[in-house]
Amino acid sequence: MPKVAVLGAAGQIGSPLSLLLKMSPLVTELSLYDIVHAPGVAIDLNHIDTPSKVTGFLPDNDGLKKALAGADIVVISAGIARKPGMTRDDLFKVNAGVIQNLVIEIAKTCPNAFVLIITNPVNSTLPIAVETLKKHNVFNPAKVFGVTTLDVVRASTFVQQVLDLPDPKALKIPVVGGHSGATILPLLSQCVPAVKLTEEKRDAVTYRVQFGGDEIVQAKAGAGSATTCMAYAGFRFVSSILKAMGSESKVIEETYLYLPGVPGGKEIAAELSVDYFAVPVEFGRAGAVKAYPLGPLSGYETKLLKVAVEELKRNVSKGVSFALAGL
Repeated sequence: MPKVAVLGAAGQIGSPLSLLLKMSPLVTELSLYDIVHAPGVAIDLNHIDTPSKVTGFLPDNDGLKKALAGADIVVISAGIARKPGMTRDDLFKVNAGVIQNLVIEIAKTCPNAFVLIITNPVNSTLPIAVETLKKHNVFNPAKVFGVTTLDVVRASTFVQQVLDLPDPKALKIPVVGGHSGATILPLLSQCVPAVKLTEEKRDAVTYRVQFGGDEIVQAKAGAGSATTCMAYAGFRFVSSILKAMGSESKVIEETYLYLPGVPGGKEIAAELSVDYFAVPVEFGRAGAVKAYPLGPLSGYETKLLKVAVEELKRNVSKGVSFALAGL
């Protein structure tokens, strides 16, 4: 039965994410790791009346190795969060090293696990994880992803709000590209069921999806960034992976991944001239089984796509260069 490890479990994303995972009937064992408080978070969660067992580990006494041992899914939310005035690129200086060190231990201890990266800037931290796993000869492109589900959640939520519709979950809106600013591309023209947005509302929704994190950072006045909603989005993505592992069919989620290693992805990467991109991905028991192309874009979306790709190329290059320099 599935064991999920959360790295950064005492943080503002990791803690609520761990709570949601403890509540899930799909999780048998939950392993928590952080540089502080993880054992306390684990004991706290073990007072909840669900069957899954929770353990917590600190760095001492090979805590990271113990947390990862036997893990089927590893979720990385460790690192610092954005503060007012910070961009996701500003986070890179701190979080890049955090990701690399954690992934080195994953490569050694649970090389067959799914690796899900939440830590920002995802556009750059996922390439760091990929290059690190490649260096240790354990990279499986069907199992390593950047979690961009929050962008999908925001798209349906913001369209529902602007049109005053009853249920945001009834809207299916693909969100492709990356996971910061202009690299995020909500394909509102492909919404199912179709919606009618004025140009003004289309522009406003697109901007909010791209920069929604900024409004949270500003509203929290330095006390944090998008944490609770990110925990929810992370839980939704982990749940999809767990459902696919349990042989549920047609599990599809948008995710940021190394395209050339996944069926259908090589063609998308060639068309876009970038190897990393978030697209709808179908999952099976062993991971990604198909990457779906973007489909028909509006003229507005085509223009935004060009901007997204050019920025993503720089983000990816930064992550790859960091990884190769440190290995």
